[in-house]
Amino acid sequence: MHPVHLTYVIHGATGAQGAPVVTALAAADKSVVALTRNAEATVAGARVVAADYSSVENLTAVYRDAEGVFIHLPIVAEEDRRACARNVVAAVRAAQPDRVVFSTSGFVLDDPGNGYQDGTAESAVATLADGLAGSGVSYAVIEPRLFFENLLMPHVVGAVREQGVLRYPLPDGFRVSWASHLDIADVAAALFERQDVTGVVAVGQYPAITGQDLAEAFSVRLGRDAVYEVITPDAFRASAAPLIGEGPAADVADSYKAMGALPDRSITPERSAQKLLGITPRTAIQWLTDIGVA
Repeated sequence: MHPVHLTYVIHGATGAQGAPVVTALAAADKSVVALTRNAEATVAGARVVAADYSSVENLTAVYRDAEGVFIHLPIVAEEDRRACARNVVAAVRAAQPDRVVFSTSGFVLDDPGNGYQDGTAESAVATLADGLAGSGVSYAVIEPRLFFENLLMPHVVGAVREQGVLRYPLPDGFRVSWASHLDIADVAAALFERQDVTGVVAVGQYPAITGQDLAEAFSVRLGRDAVYEVITPDAFRASAAPLIGEGPAADVADSYKAMGALPDRSITPERSAQKLLGITPRTAIQWLTDIGVA
């Protein structure tokens, strides 16, 4: 029997994806447990619990009696991510929360071109998705493509503001179903309510848009002309490394190399949040306006 106040457990609750989910659930007057590595953290609208992916026992304890659990894997080496995924699956199987919602954070299931397979083992994302499918727990997988928030890296947005140039490592005319962390939060909150929707839910704009479309959105928002300029994944890696570290930056560059060899990075409308949940993600200009870019 559940406690009176049904609880929602949010991984990475102080991070880019988790924090908007906490905000959305707290705004709906839900009881939220914010999982962080820092026991001293304070999270508005939530009770903070210090827990990470390393202990199945700790995860099981926090998942037990939860109405919902929101999961996304940390940005670490793939071998470590697989270990995190296995621990989460073990805890879900043991605790049997009512519902689990997992964001792939831009990794696409069943996609040989995503650049994250190492050829020796199933990817961490696939390990977690497959494990949830066999857990006996109601679940859904949020599958975005690329996050608008990537454009907020200082070397990206700074060049738009100062030079009127949006530099990004995707080919001219390459179409992407971009989405925002705010969209992920909207979809996650809806999926906790809509347990009839299971499996993969693709999140992103459809039709997909090009780099020049992004540049035009910045032009409108900033009130200055902006153009799109293609840079190499290695150039992007060099700019990102001081911010996120050499290893993660190299992984990001590899992902853009693989992505650029694909025809596009579009969602399919059949499994979209638009069709399954009636939620239309923000356009680029809506996102820029919502977060107050100026």
